[in-house]
Amino acid sequence: MLKPRQPVPSTEPSTVVPRRPRRRARPVLGALIALAVLTPLAACGQAEDPSISADDGQPESVNGVGPDSGTSEGDDPEVESGSGIETIAGMPPVIDASNIYSEAGADNPNPATEGALNRVYVPNEVSGNVTVIDPATMEVIDTFPTGFIPQHVVPSYDMKTLYVLNNSGNSIVPIDPLTGEPGAAIFVDNPYNLYFTPDGSEGIVVAEAEERLDFVDPTTFEVRSSIQTDCNGLNHLDYSIDGRFFIATCEFDGRMIKVDIAAREIVGDIQIDISQSGKQNPIKPIAQPQDVRLSNEGSVFYVADLITDGVYIIDAATFTQIGFIRTGVAAHGLYPSRDGQSLYVVNRGTNAIPAPGSFRGKAKGSIAVLDFATQTVTDEWIVPDNGSPDMGNLTADGTQLWLGGRYDDEVYVFDTTKGELINRIKVGQNPHGLTVWPQPGRFSFGHTGNMR
Repeated sequence: MLKPRQPVPSTEPSTVVPRRPRRRARPVLGALIALAVLTPLAACGQAEDPSISADDGQPESVNGVGPDSGTSEGDDPEVESGSGIETIAGMPPVIDASNIYSEAGADNPNPATEGALNRVYVPNEVSGNVTVIDPATMEVIDTFPTGFIPQHVVPSYDMKTLYVLNNSGNSIVPIDPLTGEPGAAIFVDNPYNLYFTPDGSEGIVVAEAEERLDFVDPTTFEVRSSIQTDCNGLNHLDYSIDGRFFIATCEFDGRMIKVDIAAREIVGDIQIDISQSGKQNPIKPIAQPQDVRLSNEGSVFYVADLITDGVYIIDAATFTQIGFIRTGVAAHGLYPSRDGQSLYVVNRGTNAIPAPGSFRGKAKGSIAVLDFATQTVTDEWIVPDNGSPDMGNLTADGTQLWLGGRYDDEVYVFDTTKGELINRIKVGQNPHGLTVWPQPGRFSFGHTGNMR
């Protein structure tokens, strides 16, 4: 039996609670909703009558490259003549080796999103529902129940469906972006996060509480294979420039693992050295890594750390820690700018994980703008009167950054051209990994919209 999470000692005036508990037998929906306000929640109600979707087809190709085109991941790689990057077979080619985010720029809408409603979908952990916001009016226009502890809203690889992940409810609820309406829940074991293989042929369910990666059918979520890890707090990942491997964070033991996609096996493991941060008397003696994102030219990964207030730099070629950049209190989410030249580092404002409702108005949240070329912070946007910005994404044109206010039951809207907060919108309790839709780009690697 896997050991339960342990509370993190804190010097802050808040109650620290364990993160997502291990999976247990699922009670009925009413009991789940009643327990939601009492259940320890994530740092970073199951829907009624979950059922497997009748659509068991493969995702369609994206810009001519999909799971049914080319060779399998284990065969010879494809070579993009323009960039010279040898990608794993089936992955859309790298167009600009100096900027892997070039195809997710504001001028690159995907035909697959034509007709999609302009909406912001906000999963509220404690409330067990999703708040829908019209970004044009910045008003709440709908709220619908999804299940027990919804964590993230994730775009599918082909960008035609959004998925709400109810990790403690063991279900995923699809949303049709054309109507904004939720569909029938699908049973999935402990879906904390969701990513996709580079060719889109499989989804990767991050079953955090089970320390497991499940490779699944990307539509029905039927498990095809799994990698059992010993990664305590397995939750976020990102791919190398060529799609051959990804690295993932082990939040509760301060480690990173490297997974070879073709071999479907762990090929590397490192412990983050927090001495490099220079932080004195951190609340725990190890890192608590959160989101991870590849630099625009693919040479390094940036890993946000909740404990030491910045991002660690991991060399992509050698999988070694080579640096640290201080960004602000409790670095958490990472989002590249639309031009792919900067990285928005979201600092949640508290190193602890407070109990629901206990930390409103206390977190010292901010956004740090990190320049990829110089690896320096060029600007900082403070949340006025305190706040707890967490996960989210940019609007399609890149002029706004929308983020869930994890401990303040609100959503923040930042103007990226002015570098300031322009709105706070009240939502449900403990809003987490919201997504802004539609997004530009050729395909989605998952999470709240990791587009390339």
